[in-house]
Order: sequence, then structure tokens, then C-alpha cells
Amino acid sequence: MASRCEVFLEILIAIFIPPLGVCLRDGCCSCEFFICLVLTLLGYIPGIIYAVYAIVVRGSHPDDQWRPLTA
Repeated sequence: MASRCEVFLEILIAIFIPPLGVCLRDGCCSCEFFICLVLTLLGYIPGIIYAVYAIVVRGSHPDDQWRPLTA
């Protein structure tokens, strides 16, 4: 599980370059990365919103379950 500092830095990177923030969390060949890339190409703001969503809510978990924001 990522520390709070790592999550904070990933969110900062996701604000400036959304696909890179998702790539650091999930990898370059993940579905989340391609969704974020397409959303960023269609509009910068939707890319940021999805990147933050993918980093904070979805996260990278072995069982791929949702986790609360306080975890």
C-alpha cells in the first residue's frame, strides 16, 4: 500500500500530466492508463478528474476492490 506522501506526489503529477500519474500507479498497458490518455486528448480537465479518481479511489490492489478514501 502506498504511503500518503506517494499518493500526494502521484496526484500532483496527475494534475500536470494526467496519463503519467496513472501510469506510475497502474502501468503503461493498463485500461485506466488508456482511458486517461483518451480523456486527456479529448479535454485536459476530464483527464485530470479521471486521473485523480484512478489514483485515489481505484488504486492498485491485488483483488481490485474499491477502498475507502481514508485507507
